[in-house]
Amino acid sequence: MTEIRAEVCLPTQDLRGDIGFFNKVLGMRMDMIYPADDPMVAVFSGHGLSVRLDGELDREAGQLLIRSDDVDGFAQGQREMTSPGGTKVAIEALHEPVVMPETVHSFVVRRLKDQAPWVIGRAGMHYRDLIPDRLGGSIIASHIRIPDGGPVPDMVHYHTVGFQLIFCYRGWVDLVYEDQGEPFRLYAGNCVIQPPEIRHRVLFASDNIEVIEIGVPAEHVTTIDHDMELPNGPANPNRVFQNQKFVHHKADEAMWKPFRVPGLQSRDTTIAAHTSDVAGVHVIRAGEGTTDWTNHTTDILFTFVMEGTLTLEGEGRDPYPLEAGDAFVIPPDMKTRYADVSDDLELLEVSLPAVFDTIVGK
Repeated sequence: MTEIRAEVCLPTQDLRGDIGFFNKVLGMRMDMIYPADDPMVAVFSGHGLSVRLDGELDREAGQLLIRSDDVDGFAQGQREMTSPGGTKVAIEALHEPVVMPETVHSFVVRRLKDQAPWVIGRAGMHYRDLIPDRLGGSIIASHIRIPDGGPVPDMVHYHTVGFQLIFCYRGWVDLVYEDQGEPFRLYAGNCVIQPPEIRHRVLFASDNIEVIEIGVPAEHVTTIDHDMELPNGPANPNRVFQNQKFVHHKADEAMWKPFRVPGLQSRDTTIAAHTSDVAGVHVIRAGEGTTDWTNHTTDILFTFVMEGTLTLEGEGRDPYPLEAGDAFVIPPDMKTRYADVSDDLELLEVSLPAVFDTIVGK
């Protein structure tokens, strides 16, 4: 049976104000909001109507958007129409594919002491952007915190993404995921990947919880699922979501091995093996010997400094002294070196894709 959904699109100059108005005054429920770190679009439904509020919509006339899983079979295949009264009608696919922008490579260093702004995003969480240029829209890396612990005003939802990582940096948070059994606690040093469109919910957070969230591509849709209740059952932990499996990596069960960069060690989160090498995630610490100059061949290589200090040296660049809370992106083929590594250094490295070459030596 053909599924059809219609949304009335309206411009808004105050999305935050409209969220409260449409929800509390008009009694409509919010179905979707994005981007999470700085919302510009929200969809509400109720009273037989679905309304999309768009902060970037620059027009006076209303627009009706019809979404169908059979765009060729709806309205005789027409994609754009105008009603006799002047209402614009657009027909689009119900499930838009995830579009992966081509990476715009750049050398990025984001330091906590530079006072990057915190923005209030979805469910009242605070977001700090760790890659301001987002490499042309190919990735978003967010430092997220919830200052006051307790129940989180979250709903069952899912993300239309290519890859998404949640790494618990400070504190702990209680989560529940589709087909993964009962809720569990994600402790500092542990992480999960959220395969594409897996339903989940944030339940409870400790005081001053902080997580690092990686999303590919940078702009992706978050959809609220009003029908699913979590936990659902029976559990099916081996379920594959668009070629990816859910992973809950626990630091105390991992093994440390020599890292691809001399002088360092790492623990593999097994995320590469569970995503068909879409992404690799390692936690890195100081090892034996001295570090050396290296360059790599992967498309995206993001690193967040969790503990300790180091000096990031780059060919043709001034050295960057880095400390906890800082982040950097090294583009492919750029020679760099991790110098002055402290004994308590701990890094989070995310590579997309997971399999690539590292060339040692300057």
